[in-house]
Amino acid sequence: MPEHDRPDRPLLALTGASKSFGAVDALRDVSLDLHPGEVHALVGENGAGKSTLVKILAGVHQPDEGVLTLDGDRLSLTGPAGARAAGIAVIYQEPTLFPDLSVAENIFMGRQPLRSLRRIDGRLMRHQAEELFARLGVHLDPDRPARGLSIADQQLVEIAKALSFDARVLVMDEPTAALSGVEVERLFSVVRSLRDAGAAILFISHRFDEVFALCQRITVMRDGRRVSTDPAGELDVAELVRRMVGREISQLFPKTESSPGEVVLDVRGLTRHGVFDEVSFQVRSGEIVALAGLVGAGRSEVVRAVFGVDRYDAGEVSVGGVRVPGGRPSAAIAVGMALVPEDRRQQGLVMELSIERNATLTRRWSLSRYGLLGPGVERRAAAQWLRRLQVKAGRSTDPVSTLSGGNQQKVVLAKWLSTTPKLLIVDEPTRGIDVGTKAEVHRLMSQLAAEGVAVVMVSSELPEVLGMADRVLVMHEGRLVREISRADADEESVMLAATGQASPGSEPAR
Repeated sequence: MPEHDRPDRPLLALTGASKSFGAVDALRDVSLDLHPGEVHALVGENGAGKSTLVKILAGVHQPDEGVLTLDGDRLSLTGPAGARAAGIAVIYQEPTLFPDLSVAENIFMGRQPLRSLRRIDGRLMRHQAEELFARLGVHLDPDRPARGLSIADQQLVEIAKALSFDARVLVMDEPTAALSGVEVERLFSVVRSLRDAGAAILFISHRFDEVFALCQRITVMRDGRRVSTDPAGELDVAELVRRMVGREISQLFPKTESSPGEVVLDVRGLTRHGVFDEVSFQVRSGEIVALAGLVGAGRSEVVRAVFGVDRYDAGEVSVGGVRVPGGRPSAAIAVGMALVPEDRRQQGLVMELSIERNATLTRRWSLSRYGLLGPGVERRAAAQWLRRLQVKAGRSTDPVSTLSGGNQQKVVLAKWLSTTPKLLIVDEPTRGIDVGTKAEVHRLMSQLAAEGVAVVMVSSELPEVLGMADRVLVMHEGRLVREISRADADEESVMLAATGQASPGSEPAR
């Protein structure tokens, strides 16, 4: 909604909010207003205070100071139920659905329509779910079990649930972090329709392209304070970065030049029927090679096969001249490979275990004597890498689930870097983490390459690919279609190749 068309009075306003946890000031004198018919972005580094602010709006936390108003009337939230009753719905990055219940049952959990003798009216519940999806312009079967739904569809179920509460304020916390481009656009279409219907939407994202595509105003936070609130049209990415982290955007990609050495990874004719076909490439010590392409091109599947997580039907993988048998990650680790997976929570960490135990999982046998770990062994072994990667944590004995996304990513890196790998494969290394932490991860990757480690990076973020890669290998529909040098790589050449078009100035992949 244009600035001059927006109603003067906000639908929801938080004024002068402060919140402390012990000696830590999470929020200090923060004000935010959300207007009907507007998508308002909230951006900032991890630790800037965004999550605390969201939890205040959700009724999870109560501010130590400050006033929350709805339609101009003071609002006191004593819990999430109070927020929902007030028409405030929060949709988190990771939906929390009951997998064994149907979509309709998840939407109306605890509020199912009843018929005589207090029996659930399944037909009416199904009909109401269909009406909600019709309002959203999407097609989902209300009888389908939630188990197996894509993250995108789970997000839509959460939005339908919010509508069923007659939510007028929608808070979306990193809703697109695990979505493909097509899924993101579908979600954006739904958000725009809700905005046009008069909802006030707070949108939190680390993806600047999404912020500028969807939002009318942008609030920047840093160190628990509100830095600024401005119309999106008056800002650009470089200015946002400066306000968020106090650094220029060029500092996000601290690339150290290095000279490639001997071939470390040699992949020849790797094929998995129906997924990828005849993939061949080499990676040398001291270079960063990026696998680029659209979602579904087969990039993650190739690196998983290289590492032995998935089996392949034909081809071979060699590291340092030693052939690595397929389907055996232990063999890959033995020859000096390391894989930082795309999904750090499900595949990279054991969330219930401590930070130090996660950081030493790959070295437990080498650290033990007769299968037993002595007192303090894990702590001392983990401390070196946790210190080098500047992991921000209370105690290393705390569960890794207590860390921010960026610090969790650093623990996954610590786990693998402690093995002193020859080849480091990183799949979406900075997904879902803030720009400041991105710069730290990029600096580490560049430093490792300078020390002679061969790095393979899968990334869906073109600025990251162009900023960090010495060579770009572009995949399209399961095939490696182009190899582009750092000097020749730009957004146009990569995207043309990724979409199957001719790419001037680039060479076919060999």
